[in-house]
Amino acid sequence: MKFNFLTKQKNTIVNHENATAFPLTPEYELYASVVTTSLSASFYEKDTARLDRIKTLIQKCNPVFVAKLAVYARNEMNMRSVPLVLVVELAKIYSGDALISKMIVHVIQRADEITELLAYYQMANDRKGTKKLNRLSKQIQKGLAVSFNKFDEYQFAKYNRDGSVKLKDALFLVHPKAKDEAQQELFNKIVADTLQTPYTWETELSQLGQVKFYNVAEKQKAFTNKWEELIDSNKIGYMALMRNLRNIMEANVSGFHIEKVCHYLTNENAVMKSKQLPFRFLAAYRELKELPSKYTSMVLDALETAVMVSAKNIKGFDVNTSVVVACDVSGSMQQPISPKSKILLYDIGLMLGMLMQSQCKNVVSGMFGDKWKIINMPKRSVLSNVNEYYKREGEVGYSTNGHLVLEDLIKRNERVDKVMLFTDVQMWNSNSTNHTFANSWNRYKTIAPNAKLYLFDLAGYGYAPIDKQKNDVYLIAGWSDKVFDVLHALEDKSSALNYINRIEL
Repeated sequence: MKFNFLTKQKNTIVNHENATAFPLTPEYELYASVVTTSLSASFYEKDTARLDRIKTLIQKCNPVFVAKLAVYARNEMNMRSVPLVLVVELAKIYSGDALISKMIVHVIQRADEITELLAYYQMANDRKGTKKLNRLSKQIQKGLAVSFNKFDEYQFAKYNRDGSVKLKDALFLVHPKAKDEAQQELFNKIVADTLQTPYTWETELSQLGQVKFYNVAEKQKAFTNKWEELIDSNKIGYMALMRNLRNIMEANVSGFHIEKVCHYLTNENAVMKSKQLPFRFLAAYRELKELPSKYTSMVLDALETAVMVSAKNIKGFDVNTSVVVACDVSGSMQQPISPKSKILLYDIGLMLGMLMQSQCKNVVSGMFGDKWKIINMPKRSVLSNVNEYYKREGEVGYSTNGHLVLEDLIKRNERVDKVMLFTDVQMWNSNSTNHTFANSWNRYKTIAPNAKLYLFDLAGYGYAPIDKQKNDVYLIAGWSDKVFDVLHALEDKSSALNYINRIEL
């Protein structure tokens, strides 16, 4: 985003490192907060602080923008929970036309999101007792009724879980209108709990897990056969396959079946349809890296190929455009994105940084903490590059001295077109000098007046380290490779908010 959306305030504010910072408009702060949250604790925020901040910001923002942001977060950033929060919280304060119902139809992409939305509605409105979902918002009711028409029996059965709100509860509550007799029969099955149990790899393995085996060898052979059967069935989804690569390899399936798995992992159509966040490939890569299997290298190569396929639509820069890619590996970036995840914020930064590096022909890359260090890597080894950076992060220390990236360019009198930092934007100076991030950029612009600065905000804490409306500074937020679509939209001097506002409801 161009920083012409920043508020003008005379009072000095500071970031979480007590360094001078600049506030964002409510719309921009909401955008950055939403696309960088798993609704769990961050390094600087408690469990409920992010959710509370999002709820407060919704009340300050244009309702149409909030609706479009929810659609963007769900359909382009592939987020699931936070778009439902935006729906419910906006419905609390906005009524009168069809905005909420249209928003819901665009946001609901899986059958279980119908019940998850109602579960959050119940919680957010502190509903208890037998009529906990009574007096449901009319627009939420209308949107969910239309959403019921999106799914078939397999999709309903797959997500017909025994949660606080069941599909049957939702059906009775929103009264969807069947589009034909076949769908009415499907609704009747939901009511009668007679949906046909879907064939899934989970049910197959679960049933096998209940069998008593004579010995360990017999059990091993049974699971080998079952995984080979599941692979041959072609019914394991892309994400499920990635998450189970270790299980598959430890089941000692045949080389033929490993090749089949690798073929699917690298299939361009399968990769693009899967809409995987980049760090999912990294998680799978790390899970297998030390596995003592004769097929480990083959699968690691397949994951590298899959990442390059996923990056195919990223518009990089040609040899005539010079780029600096700088990844923040400071202490605050070493924070899991959720309590159960092994993925850290700086993993996401490194992954996005290496994806960008892989698509640029005239590029220097490196990492910063106490120091800034250039570490150039091959272009076709995104995952192994991230792993190499991961092993070397201690070489630069753990502060957030992003200004050193700029000071290095100034010292070398190096003119570049684009400077990209992947960071939590909590910039400060730990080196006892007078340099600030904003000051360093202003000085660099006297050397390279056409240079542009892109800050990729991976944490969404609500501040920026610089406030220069006419100095080619942009801020983009998110964990998906879709952030690069926003990057290229900014080439026309637009903003991240304008990119979101292009969405039609």
